[in-house]
Formats: sequence, structure tokens, C-alpha cells
Amino acid sequence: MENQAKQSKQSSSSRRSLKRKVDEDFEDDNRKVSSSPSSHDEDLVPEIRTQVEILESTFSSNEADRASAKRAIHVLSEFAKNEEIVNVVVDCGAVPALVRHLQVPSLGSEGDGGHMPYEHEVEKGSAFTLGLLAIKPEHQQLIVDAGALPHLVGLLKRHKNAQNSRAVNGVIRRAADAITNLAHENSSIKTRVRIEGGIPPLVELLVFVDAKVQRAAAGALRTLAFKNDENKNQIVECNALLTLILMLRSEDTAIHYEAVGVIGNLVHSSPNIKKEVLLAGALQPVIGLLSSSCSESQREAALLLGQFAATDSDCKIHIVQRGAVPPLIEMLQSPDAQLREMSAFALGRLAQDTHNQAGIAHCGGIVPLLKLLDSKNGSLQHNAAFALYGLADNEDNVTDLVKVGGVQKLQDGEFIVQPTRDCVAKTLKRLEEKIHGRVLGHLLYLMRVGENVIQRRISLVLAHLCSPDDQKTIFIDNGGLELLLELLESTNLKHQRDGSVALCKLANKASSLSPVDAAPPSPTPQVYLGEQYVNNSTLSDVTFLVEGKRFYAHRICLLASSNAFRAMFDGGYRERDAKDIEIPNIPWNVFELMMRYIYTGSVDVNMDVAQDLLRAADQYLLEGLKRLCEYAIAQDISVENVSLMFELSEAFNALSLRNACILFILEKFDQLSVMPWYSQLIQRILPETRAYFVRALTRPIEADL
Repeated sequence: MENQAKQSKQSSSSRRSLKRKVDEDFEDDNRKVSSSPSSHDEDLVPEIRTQVEILESTFSSNEADRASAKRAIHVLSEFAKNEEIVNVVVDCGAVPALVRHLQVPSLGSEGDGGHMPYEHEVEKGSAFTLGLLAIKPEHQQLIVDAGALPHLVGLLKRHKNAQNSRAVNGVIRRAADAITNLAHENSSIKTRVRIEGGIPPLVELLVFVDAKVQRAAAGALRTLAFKNDENKNQIVECNALLTLILMLRSEDTAIHYEAVGVIGNLVHSSPNIKKEVLLAGALQPVIGLLSSSCSESQREAALLLGQFAATDSDCKIHIVQRGAVPPLIEMLQSPDAQLREMSAFALGRLAQDTHNQAGIAHCGGIVPLLKLLDSKNGSLQHNAAFALYGLADNEDNVTDLVKVGGVQKLQDGEFIVQPTRDCVAKTLKRLEEKIHGRVLGHLLYLMRVGENVIQRRISLVLAHLCSPDDQKTIFIDNGGLELLLELLESTNLKHQRDGSVALCKLANKASSLSPVDAAPPSPTPQVYLGEQYVNNSTLSDVTFLVEGKRFYAHRICLLASSNAFRAMFDGGYRERDAKDIEIPNIPWNVFELMMRYIYTGSVDVNMDVAQDLLRAADQYLLEGLKRLCEYAIAQDISVENVSLMFELSEAFNALSLRNACILFILEKFDQLSVMPWYSQLIQRILPETRAYFVRALTRPIEADL
């Protein structure tokens, strides 16, 4: 079951490498970017090429050149903000020119007293624009091949050789953002960043005085750590953990969001790093983030707690002891689907430990988890199902699950993926195994004294999940059968359906409402004369007149076949001494089949004669033949004729046929309930249904026949 929760973790972990939105607050201008190009791409080519040419011709320390380069970079950045134009910018050769301007030109004789004009601004603009171009994966390698990475790593260290200023902070931040976008979901570039020495300066920047720089550095480390073990190890070796854990406690939501994201990627599939993170004291601040005002931080914290709890039983307990459960349960009810998904994921992991199961239920976790089963999000639905699977392992939770309708939710739910369906099936099996002893006693108590809705829910659940050995106690001694029968009479369609399904399940468990079986041996031991004596005058001592024709028979055979013939020939009836006995109400072919059964013990019954033969068998008390007829007729029961078939069973006291009709009516609820006469049919069968279940549940199962 633990493996089933991985799909949610994997799908959610992919969000840990999201690109940074580097176009949100470029400090040098506040002008808005148009959401669509003002003209066709080909009309923009001359303008873009002009800006590229300016860059190619202005790599110098001359103030005018620097100003021209700064303006050209700004124009290109505006174009790069529009995804529909990005490819045109790249195709016009902007990348090499921008990469070149990540460097600082040598100060010439025209430099202003050793001061570089627009110091940091040109480099910042180039890093910013390259970051925008790198949002498209097809451009990432092109930018790296143009030599951008060494220069970007160099920009990360610029504060070491310059006084801290807004400009210095900006260029460092834009370099970190560009590295984030270049390495996004690109394993080879992640490795190149490490080789170029990018990780140590990023770790150092986690304690930079400017919060935006801290966030940018953490964002880059988050991307570099995602699914790259060598990068993870180097980040840890650079002593990043203690700083990241301190960042978790920051009141700046953006900082603790990035920090929890880095830690999440570090521990993902890395059990050794997970241990180091926990030893470094990450658990309590991560739990604290569950109550953050930032929903992204809450989501990442819940996912991280789920990862902490994945394999370590002690950690599962510690997470609960430190107060994680109430905020996680509150998150289950958030309007944010991702927040619900991650909180369900974390609770699912925590619920696999027996020490936590009752606590999660006591804090109110059952109902919101059940509501999530209605989700159309497959991962969210699965996480909720997995959590409920864990909670069902605790006997103290079984009654609560039943009382709130949880079992019906599990039985009736529409589950999107097969692993969820498998998980739900195992949960129901687990609950079935728990319903005995103390749990059963509690349920029976509530079924007697609880509110009516609770009583109904319990009777329905027990019909599906109880042991056959407990059926009499539950449904006869404690009134469970009457609760189910009341549902059949309800005006609520769902109640009717639930009652029908439950009674079917109950009947099948008792092995007592299966379709009519072949007739048992005759209750009167006898030796059959055989086929050759049917309508044979040899040694015949009685003749029947059927439709004007003689049918030869033998008294000894008839006497042995049934009490009706025994009374006819041994009693005080006039047929006792008669040689010819008239049979006025049975057709010849039916009478012949009846006699063939008497002489041989078997006969083929087809539907053409089954009802007439049943009537004759009932008249002459031939129980074995009667059962054969009931079996044949039962094969022909349909939605259209079941009412008539039930009447037939009543007319001839055909118990097996009656039972078959009852089972059919219960099984075919969906088809029958739309019929205008359905409610009248239910009223007619109700007494017999009650009587049958009473008989079935108060006798040994094997004695059904």
C-alpha cells in the first residue's frame, strides 16, 4: 500500500523545479509589457536585429556605448517577455550578444576616473533577458553553449568586490534567476552549473542581506537539487542545511517558501540527507509552515512531512506529537486543490502508523478525507483513499467510519485510477476483518439505541461485511433485518436501492437465496420401475382416462411416489377399487411427463409445459417433480413477468420459485424500480421476504436444501 502513495508524491514533486518568474519586478522600468505583439513576427525582425547590432558594437567602457547597450538590452527584454516573439529574438542572434555583455569591458582611457558607467546595470539586464529566453527549453542549451554559465556564476560573486547596493543586489539576483531557468528540468545543465562552481556562491547568498537575493539563491538551489544527487551532496557539504532551516522560520513568506522547497528536493529519494535534515532540527519549523499565510509554503511543508514520514515509523509519531495533524486536517478543507492533495498525502503517510490512527480520527480527519473521494483529481482521490486505508486499521476508528457513512462512500464511489480502486477494496477488506468482538458489540449497541440514520447505516454495513456466523445475532436477535426491510418500503430511491443490495449480499452470504437448484431425491425412498413400464399394459392394474385416451399404470409404483396416490388407493376414495380413473384437468402430454417422472425419477421440463406440470405436481404432491418445474420456470423470470411468476409461486406453494423471484427482485432493482407497479410488488413480497430471511438466518447454512 505504501507504494501506491508514490504516484502523488512524484507528480507533486515535479512542481519543485518550477521556473522563476523573472519578469515580475525588473527595477529599472515599471512599464507594462504588452501581452501580444503589435505586428507580425517578420515586421519585428529589423527592429530586433538593430538592437542586436547595437550590442555587438557597444562592448566597451565608453559611457555612450554603455548607455546604448543598456537601452538595447531593455528593448530585447521587452520582446523576450512575449512568448510569441522569443524565438524571433533568438533567431536574430541575440544570445551571443547578450552573453558577451554579462562580462565587464576593460576600462579604457575614456573611463570616468576608473568608474565603469552604468556599473552592474548592463550585466543585470543581460542576465535578466537570458533568463527570459531560457524559459523555453529549446533555448537552454544554446545559451549554455554560448558560454553564459561561467559569467553568470561570476556575477553571483560580484558583491565581494563591490559595495552592497541596489544595483549589485539586482545583478546577483538576476544571475541566480537565469541559472534557475537554464537548469530547469535539464540534468546536464544542472551538472554544468556544479562543475562551473555555481553551488558554493549560491549557498553563501542564502545569508545575503537582501531578502530578494536570498530568495533567488534558494530558488536556484531548489532547481539544482531536483533529481541530481551530486548537486544535493554538494549543497549539503557547503553547510546549507542550517541556514535553510533558519530560513524556514522567516516571517517573509517568499523566503520560507523557497527554503522548504530546497529542503524538499534535497530529501527526495535521499534517505541519508533526510536523516541529516531531521537531525539539524527541520521538523518543528516545517510543521510550523502548515499554518503559514502562504498556501505554497503550506503545500510544500505538507509534502515534505509526507516524505519525512515515508519510511521512519518514529518520525511519523514525532510529527503527530508536535502538532501537525490539526493544521493538516484544516488544509483538507481548503479551496486550493493542491493544498488538499498534499495534506491528504501527508496524512496518508502518517496514518500508516498504528499510534497515529486514532489521533487523526479524533481530530476530525475522517469526514474531510471521505469528501475528497468525490474529487475528479485522481492523485487527490488516491491520497485520501490511502489515508482512509490507514485509519481503517484501528479498531477504534471502525465505528466512526460506519457512523458517518464512510463504508457506503467507499462502496459506491467512482474511483478514477486502478490503484485507488485496489486501495479501496483493501480498505473494505480490512474493515470486514475488524467487525467482530468489541467492534461488533459497539455497532450492535448503536444499532439498537442510535438515531435512525445511524441504525440504518450500521445494518447496511453489517449486511455487507459481517461474518456469516454473526448474521443471526445481528439481523434476527438485534433487529437488523427489520431495518433493511424498512429501506425497501422507503420513498427514497437510494434507500430502496441500498436495502436491495444489502439484502442480496446478506442472502448470498447465507447461501440461501441462490437460484433454484435441481430437485433433491424423493423424500419417499423407492425403486423406480423404469422407462419400459411407462404406459405399458403389462401387469397394469389401473388405467387412467386422459383426454379420452387410456394410460396404463401400476398401483405399486403410484403408491410409492406420493401421499396423494397413497390416499387415492389406500383411503376411502372411490378410486380405490376403480379400474378406470378419469383425469379431467390435466392434458395428455403433461400427464405423460408426470407419470414418466414417477416411473424413472427424472424428466426433461421445457417451458411450454412447465407451468402446467407444476400445477399437476402440486396436485399430486410430487415434490421432486415440483422442484424440477420450479427450476425450469425460474430460468425464465424477467423484469416483465416477475410479478406473475411470484403469483404462480404463491398459487402452488412453490417455495423455491418464490425464493428465486425474491432474489431476482432484489438483484434487478435498477430495472424494476422504474416500473409503475414496483411499490405494489414490494408490498406483496415483503411478508415472504421477511419469512424467508428468518428461516434462512435461523438454521444452519448447509441445511438450506
